[in-house]
Amino acid sequence: MARYRTPACAPADVRIRHIAAYDWGAIAALEDRAYADRELAEGREALQARGRASPGTCFVLDADGAPEGYLLALPYPRFRCPELRGAEEAGHTGDNLHLHDIVVAEHLRGAGLAARLLARLTATARARRFRRISLVAVAGTAAFWTRRGYGPHPDVAPPAGYGPRAVYMSRAVSVSKEGG
Repeated sequence: MARYRTPACAPADVRIRHIAAYDWGAIAALEDRAYADRELAEGREALQARGRASPGTCFVLDADGAPEGYLLALPYPRFRCPELRGAEEAGHTGDNLHLHDIVVAEHLRGAGLAARLLARLTATARARRFRRISLVAVAGTAAFWTRRGYGPHPDVAPPAGYGPRAVYMSRAVSVSKEGG
């Protein structure tokens, strides 16, 4: 039976900004809470390595002055993805931006904040002339990403660390100013 969750109310002051050095403790805590039961948590060091790889495409969701979500994306070759818990550094180029992780604090889910993070990522990808955004849908979330325009690539097998139901997906970056 599906569980109905009442949509959360968005905080009064929400902004999306680039990640600052003082945000990493809160980001690591958000990641741990989001993935602890799925054995997908990478830990602070790996998260920071993703941020160092492409600081201009990584964001924090600042709600009423506190980090309540984040998005980590980095340029990565199409049809490939970083190993989980790896210390990925900068160096990849090309026209594919890989959405490695997106988390919104549980008490704020359902308020449209993930959509705002995705819109910011899409606008950034467009401005930086990326042609595609890829991701790995984990733990049965492929349907969620399909509804957002991402299509699966069944011939691409993500590394085993992403779990047995992981699906590599991607979508074109829209050239219009609307949507994403």
